[in-house]
Amino acid sequence: MAGIVLVGAQWGDEGKGKITDLIADDMDYVVRFQGGNNAGHTVIHGGRTLKLHLIPSGIMYPHITPVIGNGCVIDPKVLLEEIDSLEADGLSTHRLLISCNAHLIMPYHRDLDGASERRLGELEIGTTRRGIGPAYQDKASRMGLRVQDLTDEHIFRKKLEAALPEKNDMLEKIYGLPTYTVDQIAEEYLRYAERIRPHIAETYSVINRALRADQWVLFEGAQGTLLDLDHGTYPFVTSSSPTAGGACTGAGVGPKTIDRVLGIAKAYITRVGSGPFPTELHDEIGELLTRIGGEYGTTTGRRRRCGWYDGIIVRYAVQVNGLTDLAITKLDVLSAVDTIKVCVAYEYDGKRYNDLPCHQTAFHHAKPIYEELPGWKTDITHCRTFEELPTEAREYIAFIEDLAEVPVAMIAVGPSREQTIMRRWEGRM
Repeated sequence: MAGIVLVGAQWGDEGKGKITDLIADDMDYVVRFQGGNNAGHTVIHGGRTLKLHLIPSGIMYPHITPVIGNGCVIDPKVLLEEIDSLEADGLSTHRLLISCNAHLIMPYHRDLDGASERRLGELEIGTTRRGIGPAYQDKASRMGLRVQDLTDEHIFRKKLEAALPEKNDMLEKIYGLPTYTVDQIAEEYLRYAERIRPHIAETYSVINRALRADQWVLFEGAQGTLLDLDHGTYPFVTSSSPTAGGACTGAGVGPKTIDRVLGIAKAYITRVGSGPFPTELHDEIGELLTRIGGEYGTTTGRRRRCGWYDGIIVRYAVQVNGLTDLAITKLDVLSAVDTIKVCVAYEYDGKRYNDLPCHQTAFHHAKPIYEELPGWKTDITHCRTFEELPTEAREYIAFIEDLAEVPVAMIAVGPSREQTIMRRWEGRM
């Protein structure tokens, strides 16, 4: 078996799309196992830049079967728009498989997501307002509609009839918004069914057969470890499990099928939306990282908050994911900085924390304890081996390795796939 899980080791936006694209050529399947169109992957390949939201990054390779797993929530309108966009760009989507058990994002989910955020005001979570959270809420409360329901109009309407009264009450009586009828939604969604039907499959069976046949399967997570519903900075988290354990439940495979877990981390750190951020920079260096790193969300276009690399967070990600390797991205962005800081511990209320604090108050008010390293102040985008990097850059990577206690297998020194140092990663031999 060759099951590899790829996860974000920070708050998302670490460059997972690029690393997926980089190793996908060795794969037979690339499986997206959680999230919805609240996350995006930017992939630069063959001179083209693609912004993907639902479809796995492996779509760029004709020999790969991309899979949207049962752990995802799908807005069919957005999915079809993405399919049309890829097809218009010359990329075939005929191999795409969609789990029959993935849940659907309905129009009322989007309305409730936006209305809830507006009502929270300054206490808002910072969601993308695309209906992801309410869709997962309905899944947990057993009121959701699934992709398979699109193929049976009778079942679709019966489930919608059961769910809609409560949703309409919330829309009208709590938020003062327009309501929906069964016919109104059915007319729109059943129209999508015919186009989606050829892609629907029992994907758990397809994936497990592939693993038993010693084919290579990459499980691609969205968001990041610190946005995990259980292990993230709750409540400022997503509504699913982007950690490695989520790959098993979100794709329908057992833990013994996973051979390797690759965590992706930026050479600094960013966060989108609300929530605590101990190393956040509110100065000219933060602005510099934003500008040079192009730190704006793939899906939302929102400006990302920037900060120094947080070794505590990445070491936490190593533990909860069982990371076997790290990939460090955007090392080239730090070339503009004279002195680089790395957070090695926190201080709160006179106490030092070498690990993530248990109580959210301590984390919300934690002050980072830094170690400073010299910058290299030279262009490294041309480097293709570890030895070609300046001494200071190599020492920075070594410092990160020591903190994480996991080897750095890849180092990205620019946005294109060619601008990556493959240090300790052996693909298919």
